[in-house]
Amino acid sequence: MKETMEITVRKGRIEDESADAVLLIHCEGERRLAPEAAAVDARLRGRLAGLIESGEFTGRLNQVSILHRAPNERLRAKRVVLAGLGKRKDASLDRLRQAAGSAAKAIRNLDAKSFAVPVHDPAGFLTGAPAAGRVRDVAQALAEGALLGLYQFTTYRTERKDDTNKAVRKITVVVSDPRALAQARQGVRQGQVTGEAGTFVRDLCNHPANVVTPTYIANAARKIAKERGVRVTVLDRPQMQRLGMGALLGVARGSHEPPKFVILEYRGGPRGGRPVALVGKTVTFDSGGISLKPADNMEQMKADMTGGAAVLAAVRAAARLRLPINIVALIPATENMPGGSATKPGDVLTSLSGKTIEVINTDAEGRLILADGLTYANRYKPSVVVDIATLTGACVVALGTHAIGVLGNNERLIGELKTAGEQCGERAWQLPLWEEYYEQIKSDVADVKNTGGRPGGTITAAAFLSKFVGDAVWAHLDIASTDWSDRDRAYIQKGATGVGTRLLIQFLSNRANGKRA
Repeated sequence: MKETMEITVRKGRIEDESADAVLLIHCEGERRLAPEAAAVDARLRGRLAGLIESGEFTGRLNQVSILHRAPNERLRAKRVVLAGLGKRKDASLDRLRQAAGSAAKAIRNLDAKSFAVPVHDPAGFLTGAPAAGRVRDVAQALAEGALLGLYQFTTYRTERKDDTNKAVRKITVVVSDPRALAQARQGVRQGQVTGEAGTFVRDLCNHPANVVTPTYIANAARKIAKERGVRVTVLDRPQMQRLGMGALLGVARGSHEPPKFVILEYRGGPRGGRPVALVGKTVTFDSGGISLKPADNMEQMKADMTGGAAVLAAVRAAARLRLPINIVALIPATENMPGGSATKPGDVLTSLSGKTIEVINTDAEGRLILADGLTYANRYKPSVVVDIATLTGACVVALGTHAIGVLGNNERLIGELKTAGEQCGERAWQLPLWEEYYEQIKSDVADVKNTGGRPGGTITAAAFLSKFVGDAVWAHLDIASTDWSDRDRAYIQKGATGVGTRLLIQFLSNRANGKRA
């Protein structure tokens, strides 16, 4: 079990903190230090200002410079870490997250065990009304960025332990104005819960598929339910057969790992209130089935359960934050393997809805398990339904690796998701869902076929899903382009990104607090 980071908030002056390091953030091209940085610089006899004036530190985004305290200097911290925010005109809360993440990694690499950071205002974050809300947002971004930036996945390493043993144990967020203390604490709490949710999902997706199986996912859900007072139900294969979940079971046929259908219910809202339904694709390994994927990069298909992991984490976060909202989470979990009993191209499956599906390509399996999940969601009469899935390679072609695809049948709901994405740094871009695209998924032998070919692949996949939502207000998030990173970035490490987790938490938080589009 990983240690939980200790993050505390207290009133004080950053120059008086005795941590291993003090973190300060500075805008690119600006010579004047923020008041908190200036106070630290006074203890350093102007060395911070000198670093900037010399051009050694420019403040470009994610630049990090380190100053060590000299014996004759009165600063209590051992080091000062200066992180760049980029140009003031480009400043955003996500850039603040990035700066915090980059700096936190640099601090860990120094083998420092603690650092302090002020809730300061290098780019005008705290100006405007309501000021208290901005303090909360800045504190959240600092805590969240630092936690995500410090993430490491080292479970299976038996060598190179020197680097992996380095760990920051404590972060202190310092507030100079006592009136802002409560808001800062609230922001840090939100940031810590959200950051830990993100690292939870990264862990699930970075573990190998011989460890994280559908049964493992079901047990993780049971653990969350036990810890957080959430109700859990796990359907096994016989129960799914009795219900008629032919689409999910059709995908599961080729694997020896038994499928699971996990239901989590969090009731934090009004008694009898209609829940938000979240449905997450959870293919714990996707070989493509009989329509076998190429061998190159197939190992990344252990992360084809990112959607379901994000849904699990979002429910856990909602419970930890005690959000006043009702949620039902549906997690269809299976492997997609080419065993002797596997579904074949041309087979016809009967879904839970009663609709028949012609399987053209067994590698278009995510939409099959989501079809039964979306149908099951209607049993709860949800206010809205949001599904999230690593669904289509076409999304990478359409949007690259920096945007989540969003489609749906309700512009207001899509707007809420886009707003949440902008707030948390997991941005979504809407694609059309016009009736012309439905022509591509018409079948000659069944009600619908599971793929419409390469053109508009992300859109036709969403068109397929829409056949199973009934009358629900629904949106679909395609995270296939953003779930994996091939390099380290500010608060994202190489490997699973945990994408969608923070978006869902922000979306649920907004709804719980009445902030709808």
